[in-house]
Amino acid sequence: MADGHEEGAGKAHPKIQAVVSAANQAQINDKNRALNKWVWQLRDAIDEADDVLDEFEYMKHKQQLPKNTEETKKRKFTSFLFESPRKILKIGERVLKRDPNLNRLEEAVQKLDKVSVDVTTFLHLLDSAKQEQKEQEVDFYKTRETGSLPKNGLIGRGKDKEFVMQWLRMQLNEEHQALVNETDLYRKISLLSIVGHGGMGKTTLLQHAYEDEMTKEFDLKMWVCVSKNFDVKKVIADMLESLKKRRPRLDTLDALQNSLRTEIMSKKFLLVLDDIWEEEENRDINKWETVLTPLAYGKIGSGILLTTRMDSVAMMIAKVIKKNEIFRLEGLEEDQCLQFLNSHAFADVENPNDYKRLRFITGEIVKKLSGSPLAAKVIGGVLNSSLNERHWTNVLNSDFVSPKLGQDDIFLILRLSYMFLPKHLQNCFAFCYIFQQDHLFLKDDLVKMWIALGFIQQPHDQEWTMEDIGGMYFDVLVKKNFFEKFKAIGRYYKMHDLIHELAQSVSIHECLRVENSTKFPSIIPKTLRHLSVQTINPDIIKEIEKFKYLHSLFLFDRPCNGDLCNALIDIFKALGSLRLLYISSTCLKTIPEEIENLIHLRFLKIEVMNLTMLPRSLSNLYHLQYIIYENTWGSSQLEVDDFVSSGINNLSNLRYVKLPEKYISSICGIGKLKSLQLLNMFALRDVSGYKIGELENMNDLCKLGITCLENVKGAEEACSAKLCAKWRLTDLTLCWSNTDSRNIDLDENPTFIHQNV
Repeated sequence: MADGHEEGAGKAHPKIQAVVSAANQAQINDKNRALNKWVWQLRDAIDEADDVLDEFEYMKHKQQLPKNTEETKKRKFTSFLFESPRKILKIGERVLKRDPNLNRLEEAVQKLDKVSVDVTTFLHLLDSAKQEQKEQEVDFYKTRETGSLPKNGLIGRGKDKEFVMQWLRMQLNEEHQALVNETDLYRKISLLSIVGHGGMGKTTLLQHAYEDEMTKEFDLKMWVCVSKNFDVKKVIADMLESLKKRRPRLDTLDALQNSLRTEIMSKKFLLVLDDIWEEEENRDINKWETVLTPLAYGKIGSGILLTTRMDSVAMMIAKVIKKNEIFRLEGLEEDQCLQFLNSHAFADVENPNDYKRLRFITGEIVKKLSGSPLAAKVIGGVLNSSLNERHWTNVLNSDFVSPKLGQDDIFLILRLSYMFLPKHLQNCFAFCYIFQQDHLFLKDDLVKMWIALGFIQQPHDQEWTMEDIGGMYFDVLVKKNFFEKFKAIGRYYKMHDLIHELAQSVSIHECLRVENSTKFPSIIPKTLRHLSVQTINPDIIKEIEKFKYLHSLFLFDRPCNGDLCNALIDIFKALGSLRLLYISSTCLKTIPEEIENLIHLRFLKIEVMNLTMLPRSLSNLYHLQYIIYENTWGSSQLEVDDFVSSGINNLSNLRYVKLPEKYISSICGIGKLKSLQLLNMFALRDVSGYKIGELENMNDLCKLGITCLENVKGAEEACSAKLCAKWRLTDLTLCWSNTDSRNIDLDENPTFIHQNV
């Protein structure tokens, strides 16, 4: 995976473009360490050159800003002279020379190999390293990406579902439950463990059972995805959230246990514990006893269904519940697997039977899938991208599809699906490893991050926005089964755990998550570009500061670190190449002004309980495209008059801003934000900088809400908004906040509506 920014510098030089293209096509792995090192030295040089170009654009934007006063101008110029003499020299060189960045890139390439300065030598080695790999370039705009995922039933799992439903009926049978041991703490609860290899459809099976009409006979239903990062408090909180449809605001384990006990007291419940892993058996048993104890207060006939890959997990939970029944989920029968494969391979095809040759090929492919539904689904997505016999034959003959496919080899099939993605989609997918397993993805949020990191290709048609293209990328990945809709919450998507492991394997040189640890792992790739950290301490900060080419940083202050502000100062000074910054903390009150060092920053998201104000220097980050502030923990926002700097209107590249609405309306001269796409509430005032004319040049708006229209003096002023020029506008709200002072002339004059809408 390489950032899309490499195109900015690389495309200007044919040799560099050729090297990067070849490096991207060849899936270099740890067996080719020398080549890995060489490629990453090249990419470092490209990133450095890209930063230079970015700085030039930054300074160009700064110079174009209107000068407020002579005093301000002199102060800024003096500061610039003293703080950045090297930067001035670089800019001067760039102005005087035709294109010095190409010279710098050539020098960087020549340093890659001390033996040979000829890039063709590198290309030869790179080509020989992966001779068997054929070029699989896919034109994004020509592939068949319309339509939705195939809407199949539970293909091939009818008998398996019936077994689960019969088990549930037994739990609802009062006579059956009368046979339980009266002295057993968990006598009211039964347990069924679904055990099977990854990708066998364990979760899908239980989803269909969970949604069956019969389960309505249970008083309560809970679905909890446990996953690898097992945390007692989180699992209990997830149970409560599943019951109450909102996250409990409880901090202590005792409070969570008591709340769960109260909710399920004398109630017949069905609990699904999905995707349980094992850490250390003795320690995990103690943890699970803590989780399950409140459930003992439920009503007789309650049931727990769990899924796991490991028998040892099923036996461990059985030791706690003191009863267990295991159902092993095996692979699909070949004819059922073929039906499933064809349903995805021929999705959106009107007459699949017309493609007899292609159906013959899927008949050969299915013999190599060992009945794995996930493998069939993913390979089907690969085939569906082109109804071309050569393409399908290449998949059939690929080394990744082995006739001796076992559980470990299913992963190779998933990797094949990644290999057949076009490069820009590979970048987007691989980045997703930065999020923990079972993360709930919001399409729009992820697309914004992709744009900030340069993964989205510029649209060829002016009718398309970057967000439109990014949305198409996401839809393609959904169609190809890299994401799946999370049914419990309609707007969200998830990755199958094996798909998440695939993301880890293809991003291992660039993405790192440091979870529940006070220090970094002993071996860290120097090529790191994306980092997520759950714990902040001095040792962690020292490690973070080493990665000067880091492009995205996710900081989660768990537990709360009182010295986070000082830590951020050090980080902001060290990581000047950041494009994306995500900060989540329950105790941080201010973001240090040193954030002004992040002049390449495109995306800033802040999740802080009570932020007093945005840093004033934020208005100097001219590349910023997205500013998102969320008070996630639901506490009341502090009332601050100057929460937003008056200079924020300098950020003409801003495409999206999420702040409390009153602070959006406080921005004077918001009309300078010409790239803004969403303005939910623009409160008009009869004051310069807040009048409706500010909207005149904001032609990228897709959603607009205007309130306090009583402050518009007449139709002529109203028409200055030029709403008719905003051809992307799909959502418009017009409000008067004071009906007594409405402008009667404006209300009755149709000119405003006719000329603006």
